[in-house]
Amino acid sequence: MRTRWRAALAGAAVVFAVAGCSAAGNGASSTADSAGGVAKVPAAPQQGTGGKAESKVAAPQPGATDRKLSRSARLELTAVKVVDVVAQARGIAQGAGGYTGQESTGDDSATLSLAVPAERLDPVLDQLSHLGSSLVKRELNTQDVTEQVVDVEARLTTQRKSVERIRALLSQATSVSDITSIESELTSRESALESLEQQRNSLAGSVAMATVSMSIRSVAAPAPPSEDRSGFLGGLAGGWDAFLTFGGGLLTVLGAIAPFLLIVGPLAWVGWRLNRRRRVARPEPSEG
Repeated sequence: MRTRWRAALAGAAVVFAVAGCSAAGNGASSTADSAGGVAKVPAAPQQGTGGKAESKVAAPQPGATDRKLSRSARLELTAVKVVDVVAQARGIAQGAGGYTGQESTGDDSATLSLAVPAERLDPVLDQLSHLGSSLVKRELNTQDVTEQVVDVEARLTTQRKSVERIRALLSQATSVSDITSIESELTSRESALESLEQQRNSLAGSVAMATVSMSIRSVAAPAPPSEDRSGFLGGLAGGWDAFLTFGGGLLTVLGAIAPFLLIVGPLAWVGWRLNRRRRVARPEPSEG
């Protein structure tokens, strides 16, 4: 009994001693903080120019303005020289920091795809719209892919942890059957991880770069403006045009009947010669 009590008393003494040391330490620490000025003091509110404390502006919630937008556009143009417009469109895209994708160019029409930084899409569209003869159609499409980006990032985080767990199990496996089974599962999960990374990269690319699809078709050049043909010079120019028109029509008619004249002309000349010989050979009637 005495031994138990002595042990209990000794334990209590130890407890009280520890508690006393802790209290003394805390008190000393507090005293030192107060004396040395180490204790943290709440900072005074910042004073503005008017002497009043400035009110804190609430920060915007995360994701309120950081939207992930995928933008694309389509243009239809007409041009006299399709090749020239295609070359100018390439230059505009490269000048904006973009590049040319698929392209198909012919004499009468052309289609091409341009990729430009998303923040430069609007000025690039304005420049491209003024190319060629006229703008037939202009379309702009904006798609919000924020939820897709967040979903893919979350799935990536989960999938990476899953792959790490499988690798940890593989390092602890000892039997051949366990190693084979774990390696098969690891390959499957790594493949899923790569697929998610490709989706993430594709979404990031569609947000960073905007796509412009252009189609250009050829049109005839506009007729030059008509000149003022009043007065003597105007009448002279009109008469000359009429003469050229008449001469052109006459030459057209002669060209059409020329083959017939080559055949009928010699036959008519031969007939005329034979008829003349008959008249000469015919005896004149004697007078009675």
